[in-house]
Amino acid sequence: MKKITLPLKDADIENLKAGESVLLSGSILTGRDCAHKRICGYLDKGEALSFSLTGQTLYYAGPCPAPAGKACGSCGPTTSARMDAFAPRLLDLGLKGMIGKGERSEEVCESIVKNHAVYFAAVGGAGALYGNAIKKSELVAFPDLLSEAVYRFEIEDFPCIVAIDCHGGNIYRR
Repeated sequence: MKKITLPLKDADIENLKAGESVLLSGSILTGRDCAHKRICGYLDKGEALSFSLTGQTLYYAGPCPAPAGKACGSCGPTTSARMDAFAPRLLDLGLKGMIGKGERSEEVCESIVKNHAVYFAAVGGAGALYGNAIKKSELVAFPDLLSEAVYRFEIEDFPCIVAIDCHGGNIYRR
């Protein structure tokens, strides 16, 4: 199993192949449907975001409240296809990695290759496992969205599978 330290470097992305298991450590952002819609709304108006997407990895998840002594509660992946309408635009802005569950549209697959990025699959139903890999949580933007706000997580040994690589390899289309 490969260990990857985030943020992703071009060499990391280049060497990842669809189907490989990886453990991610470092900093990621979270964002679901509502956050994506708001981000694109800001961009449409020419308004600056309070955070940068450049070089980031975005986890499609909404964290549960943290129990005592933990940085985060259960935090499983949400269905990635719900973000497909927004993903190519965010990839064009420099997003390098996405974590979620399920297949992506052809447009997203093409954008991953075009932007030399990667999509990681996380296992649905494993929210408690992922919550335990989150060592620090910080609210970054849109607090009114509650669990759908944008958070920054510090993660350690967060297990994923490379689902779509920068060469067009795709575990959903073998």
